[in-house]
Amino acid sequence: MRHSDVRRFYAEHGEELQRYLTRRLNCAQTAADLTQEVFLRLMRSESAGGLNNPRAYLYRIASNLLADHFRGATQQPRLVGTALWETVPDETPSPERALLSRDEVRRLERAIDRLPPRQRQILLLHKFEGLSYRAIAARLGISENTVMVHMMRALARCRDGMSED
Repeated sequence: MRHSDVRRFYAEHGEELQRYLTRRLNCAQTAADLTQEVFLRLMRSESAGGLNNPRAYLYRIASNLLADHFRGATQQPRLVGTALWETVPDETPSPERALLSRDEVRRLERAIDRLPPRQRQILLLHKFEGLSYRAIAARLGISENTVMVHMMRALARCRDGMSED
């Protein structure tokens, strides 16, 4: 398949296909990787030259990749030998480290609770719900610049609040 055709198909269907994969996988990064793989397979395909419905062909490739992905995710790891497992370091945090981590989380929660309402709202939307500054601005009816200023102030207050406790 010609690269110009693949580029055209990507421009026409790439975002839609990635949204489809993201909904199925619930992981934007894996969806982006699989979207890229769909178009790589399309490029390598010899039968794609005379497609009547390129969108359907792309979704067929995506469905096959999804099946491969889920099949691979459900396979159990195979034991190679106990010697290999003995070399894997134990990453379980020590009781002291776990206690310190819980303390840090409590201090951060208190710092967030002390933020002014708008700053807290923006911080939570960005850091915990993963919204972009643009999406937050649209949702709250404010400018992106205002979102950025509130975010910077919220982060500074959280940093200061964490060091005070």
